[in-house]
Amino acid sequence: MSPISGPHTPMKFGYYTPNFDFCGDVRVLAGLAADAEAAGWDGFFVWDHLQFTEPVVDPWIALAAMALQTERIRLGTLVTPVPRRHLGKLAREIITLDHVSDGRLTVGVGAGYPYLPDYAAFGDGDDPRQRATALDEALGVLATLLHGQPVNHHGEHYDIECAAFTPTVQQPRVPIWVAASWPARNPLRRAARWDGLVTAGTYGLDVAPDDVRSAVDYVTTVRTTDEPFDVIRFGTTEGPSDTAVVDACRAAGTTWWIESSFTAGGDLEATRKRITQGPPRV
Repeated sequence: MSPISGPHTPMKFGYYTPNFDFCGDVRVLAGLAADAEAAGWDGFFVWDHLQFTEPVVDPWIALAAMALQTERIRLGTLVTPVPRRHLGKLAREIITLDHVSDGRLTVGVGAGYPYLPDYAAFGDGDDPRQRATALDEALGVLATLLHGQPVNHHGEHYDIECAAFTPTVQQPRVPIWVAASWPARNPLRRAARWDGLVTAGTYGLDVAPDDVRSAVDYVTTVRTTDEPFDVIRFGTTEGPSDTAVVDACRAAGTTWWIESSFTAGGDLEATRKRITQGPPRV
């Protein structure tokens, strides 16, 4: 199996904001996405929460507004907790957004963190095994729907029979990035079956470059295809020339650096300022 990335693999740069608090306004998020495109970022991504710090906006409605205000950058969620979602509704949202954006959508997925307040508030299950097996089962069904094929599925968590949906613009489907942390092997094996690994800690986003490398090495050993595969690492830089950690993550196998909004100062003014400065490419 060839390596996922090498020293000459171009790195891409995305910006990442919450879908609540100072970003809890669809018009604000659409404007920030347009600013990011103008400043040379390659993607703009949002959290997917039902409840956090008010105001909170639905990420899929916000992403639709972003798609209509941009032409080039990739858009998506980081990450959607799939086990809590109705699969038919989620598939329709993904397909619609991929068409609205002319094929610029990426979907980040995970089992979800049950300790967060919006899990407890809405009664979603907190059993880790159940959420993990539901995620695996859901991704197989979701991929079939996005590919435009009928579904006849009777599993542990989902019982679905339906005709084919209109497929996504991107074929065979939109890219699916899966959240996982080192050294949790089962989530890493899950990520290896799809299109990307969203690296994260158990309770935080920053992951040491050495841990990124260990995760990449493991995923490389279990992947069964040479299809393109992304490795996503969150982080914070002071500006375009602040590249030390970025370079270390690139050397460790990272293909997407995702700048985190919360650590940019935690307010709209600081977020907009960092976006307009541009990504740390130099």
